[in-house]
Amino acid sequence: MRFHTRKWVKPEDLNPNGTLFGGKLLAWLDEELALYAIIQLENPRIVTKHMSEINFRSSARQGDIIEIGIDVVKFGTTSLVLKSEARNMMTRETIITIDTTTMVSLDENGKPKPHGKTEIEYISDRLED
Repeated sequence: MRFHTRKWVKPEDLNPNGTLFGGKLLAWLDEELALYAIIQLENPRIVTKHMSEINFRSSARQGDIIEIGIDVVKFGTTSLVLKSEARNMMTRETIITIDTTTMVSLDENGKPKPHGKTEIEYISDRLED
């Protein structure tokens, strides 16, 4: 799993129990997945179509640092299927795993658009020599 982003748990991210609100973490994950798909598919029009079972395994408290990881599961014709994990860097525990999230590339009319990608590209792949 490639870990791309870190988030700092602040007071506004907490639930009444004093731990990280699950909805906040899901919002962070969805945003990171969208950004990853936008970059991979080179299209700013990306939507989340589906998330598989969401498995909360531990939590986080104020001041903890959360690391978000993403891996590509597969490239579809108009979609990119991703696997994600968020872990607490302070406790070294996995907080959440999502086996598959399907991100769909759209055209200017909001309809699924083939993207023509078949493998992960890195910035270095796109730079000219």
